Amino acid sequence: MGPAVNARVSFSSLTPHNLGTLRKLNTVLFPISYSDRFYEDVLKPEVDEFCKLVYYNDIPVGTICCRIETKGDEFHLYLMTMGVLAVCELRYPFPEYNDSIPTKPYRSRGLGSQSLQQIIEAAKLLNKPKISKIYLHVQISNAEAKKFYEKHGFQEVGIHEKYYKKLVPRDAWIMELTIEQ
Repeated sequence: MGPAVNARVSFSSLTPHNLGTLRKLNTVLFPISYSDRFYEDVLKPEVDEFCKLVYYNDIPVGTICCRIETKGDEFHLYLMTMGVLAVCELRYPFPEYNDSIPTKPYRSRGLGSQSLQQIIEAAKLLNKPKISKIYLHVQISNAEAKKFYEKHGFQEVGIHEKYYKKLVPRDAWIMELTIEQ
């Protein structure tokens, strides 16, 4: 299923006022819980362009959160989380209509690609600090996610053994994209 013709995708910076939405989406999207420090860090001004809520027709359906890290004399952008809801069930106030409403998938509508592209473009434009690479971890059982990132120019550069403490399998591919200078 391709992107809907009249659908509107938008992105919103994270603020203390919409942090609850991020928390709720994270509990639905990811099999782990994030610490209060994670939520404090995504509100820092230096990551404003890299931490967003994703909206589809004004409905919050996804998140993307990154942090800037120093590696020697280079700056890297670590993509901590990125997710889009798989489905949304519409409900009418009239129960007799609800059985005929199909679920509406948000995946396969280009939302993840648009979110990732927004982050890549923001990284290219940032001058202070200048980002040289974007990297992330993908659980080795998630071949679909690995393929998604490869489609966007990321390459597997290694395996981080025992990366996940509470998930099985515990290993993760390290995916990396070099930012053109």
